[in-house]
Amino acid sequence: MTDAERILLDLLNIERLEVDLFRGTGSGGETPMRIFGGQVIAQALAAAYKTVDDRLCHSLHAYFIRPGDPTIPVIYHVDRARDGGSFTTRRVVAIQHGKQILNMSASFHIQDEGWEHQHPMPKLNPPESYPTRSELRQKYLDRVPENLRLELTRERPIEVREVDHLDPFNPVASDDRNQIWFRIGAAASVDAKTQHLLLAYASDMNLMSSGMRPHGLSWFTGEVNGASLDHTIWFHAPVHFENWHLYAMESPWTGQGRNFNRGSIYSEDGMLVASVAQEGLMRRVQKKP
Repeated sequence: MTDAERILLDLLNIERLEVDLFRGTGSGGETPMRIFGGQVIAQALAAAYKTVDDRLCHSLHAYFIRPGDPTIPVIYHVDRARDGGSFTTRRVVAIQHGKQILNMSASFHIQDEGWEHQHPMPKLNPPESYPTRSELRQKYLDRVPENLRLELTRERPIEVREVDHLDPFNPVASDDRNQIWFRIGAAASVDAKTQHLLLAYASDMNLMSSGMRPHGLSWFTGEVNGASLDHTIWFHAPVHFENWHLYAMESPWTGQGRNFNRGSIYSEDGMLVASVAQEGLMRRVQKKP
């Protein structure tokens, strides 16, 4: 297990303070300026799971309310909304500085039997045929201020291979379809609930950039003031995130200072494991006169 993987698993191992009150670490995720959205979602789901016995999450709906401060812990309060015969419902509020930074509803379901169908996975080259995240970032080091180079190149826990990579400093207008292969080796040693936490964390990666692609934009062009507004995940099948998964994303709409993105996560053998939807803020940066 790498140091980066160990740090991520530690982030998801939240501390119980009271019966329905938990504390999670704010620092150590994908981004240093504010808490990575996937981190808050995964920790909120971890808090909910600590109040649920033997059921797995089938859906969660989260709203990002304020940016998270990575210099202090996050407090999670779980409301046990309902414990039914087939479904369990929880509401989680994440708090910093006495204010909500996220609220989330999550539903947990017994394992039922029923009819099955799914859309097929897109046909792509295997993940090993695409460059690693580290290889891509090394290409752009000379375009990044020296004080940011260590952050750009530090080890990350999630292994990512972009299918249709765009130069983040000079992106060309392109199709909104945005696909990555991703996995984390440390998932081989965790239980089904932690598999959900890891996938929830990773589901916030690259998603909002789908809506920027048709406009030739990226986070590095200095034109976009953006942030995730909400995030929804539906879990469909068992997750084994130590193996490669394809995250097939698209952005059907952008307008009114927002963009809408959705994604399908497939196991390498083609099973639809989860579906994701997210709306994000996508305002023009106001240039000073």
